[in-house]
Order: sequence, then structure tokens, then C-alpha cells
Amino acid sequence: MHYIFSNKNYYKKCEKYLILKRIEHDVYNIKNFHVINIFDDSIKEKIENEEKIFLKSENLSLDNGYLVTKKYREKTIIYIKELEIGGNKPIMISGPCSIESEDALRKIAFNIKRLGVDILRGGAFKPRTSPHDFQGLGRVGVDILCKIGKEMKIPVVTEIMDVRELEYMIDKVDILQVGSRNMYNYPLLKELGRVNKPVLLKRGLSATIKEFLLSAEYIMLGGNERIILCERGIRTYDNYLRNTFDIASITLLKELTHLPVIADPSHATGKRTLIEPLTKASLGAGADGVIVEAHFNPESAWSDGNQTISIPVLEDIMTRFK
Repeated sequence: MHYIFSNKNYYKKCEKYLILKRIEHDVYNIKNFHVINIFDDSIKEKIENEEKIFLKSENLSLDNGYLVTKKYREKTIIYIKELEIGGNKPIMISGPCSIESEDALRKIAFNIKRLGVDILRGGAFKPRTSPHDFQGLGRVGVDILCKIGKEMKIPVVTEIMDVRELEYMIDKVDILQVGSRNMYNYPLLKELGRVNKPVLLKRGLSATIKEFLLSAEYIMLGGNERIILCERGIRTYDNYLRNTFDIASITLLKELTHLPVIADPSHATGKRTLIEPLTKASLGAGADGVIVEAHFNPESAWSDGNQTISIPVLEDIMTRFK
């Protein structure tokens, strides 16, 4: 159970009481609030009778987090170079599922930059369901992405899967992506909270909205408040599509949190013919942007070709996007 105080003297008195009584607890700060977490809920009545200051605890719910909610801040805009994420204009992130080679990425980047795409995506580390599938180029892919991003003067985003790669990647990319499988990777989230780098956090495969927000709270508690939430579909009983696109979550998240919210119709459906209409639907639901997979030859893409659109289809989307 939590006791939360904005008054530091109240907090100190309660902590002193707990220490004297040898009651197990934890203490930490959330901005201007001092939090005491007492592990044994059964002693609530006892401690509140013996130390009345506990009754002065703030009426502040932490159920869905605090830093991620609009109780903390009304709106967050993330700036990357001259780009605004969460501002008045939606942003488009696009590129291949996997970085295949320098020449291939250069060709894709040239075309999407020409169309007005804001950020280049490309997977270097690929968390595949089967260990026998292509796992990405790893650090070589990160270096290629960094090089092409600088060459084309376009911000880049790629997924980080392992905290041990953070030092290598931190200065090579503009945004670090946490994929759906790693939304519950709390050691990684905590480390990302300590860096000054935007984080694109994808919703977990079967994550509730509460779990999604609390994963973002892990990052924000470390001090990094530059988080972009991404709805990418969830696993349900239906298996006709890759996932079920929870379009309502976009509008709901915009009500609950100040953080920018974008949509990923590529992973949400796994079907390229649905990308264009669901891009429109995402923006209609209030999304601050969209991330889609694109390739000059989707049929030959090394991963996720079925959900990857061609450059001409991306061009059609972009003509209606801005």
C-alpha cells in the first residue's frame, strides 16, 4: 500500500515511525511527491492508529501510473531536430522491416524522403518467433542505418532488444524502439529511463491499456519523459489477421495520457492491402502519426513481406497524409 506526501515533514515522520517499528517498506520520489510503499497491507489500521500523519496521505492514484497521466502534464511534444511529434501535424515513419544491405536501405530511404516521410525505420535486431528465421544484421545494421540517416538527413529509429546494446546504439539513432515483446522487459525500460533519447514504446502482444501505461511509467520514473506510445494491434481469438487492431485504444490513450500516440497498421494487420485504409482510420482516431513498413520490392523483403507496402502505395498514402 502506498502513502504519498507532498509535505516532506509528514513523509519524514512516517518513515521514522516505520523504521522504529521495523516495518518493511520502500521509499522513492515521483517529482514533488514522496512515496512510501508498505509491503504488508494487513497492518494498515494499526499504523494509521499509532501514527496519525499517515492519514494525511495525498489522494493520488498510482493505478495507471502518475507521470504518464494528464494529472502530471496536459501535453507532451517531442522534438527531434526540426521535427515535432505530438504537435499539430501527424508524422510518418516508414522503411523496411529489416535492414538488408546498405544499397537497399539507401534506395528505400531516397524514395521515402522524396515522398515526405519524416523518419526512416529499419530493423537491425529482429526478435523473430522462430530462431531459424533471419535475426537481423545486428550492429552492422545499426551502422548502416546511422550512415544512411546522416547521408539523407532524415532521423532514424530502430529497435533495441538488449540493454547491453544501449551504449553502442545511443549515439547512432535518433529514437530507440522497444518492441511489443520487450514491453515487459523492465530492466531495459529502467535503463532507457536514464538516457536522454526518445523512446518509441510499442504495446505488448496481449497487453492491457493499464500495463501499457505502466511500462511507460517505468521509463519516466528514471527521468526520460520523451516517450512515444505505439498501438500495434493485440492478439485475440481471431487468427484471420496477424493481430486485431485496437483502434479505440488510440482515442482512449489520447484521453488518458499526455504522451504522443502513433499507430502501426503494418503489424496490427499483417496484410498490406489494409495499410492505407487503416492509416486513415488511425488519424481519424486521433493518432499523432503512423509507422508503416515499405520496400521497393515487398515480395522479396527478407522479413514481413506480406505486410510491407510498395513505394507507389506509400506515395498514394502520402498524398492524402499531410
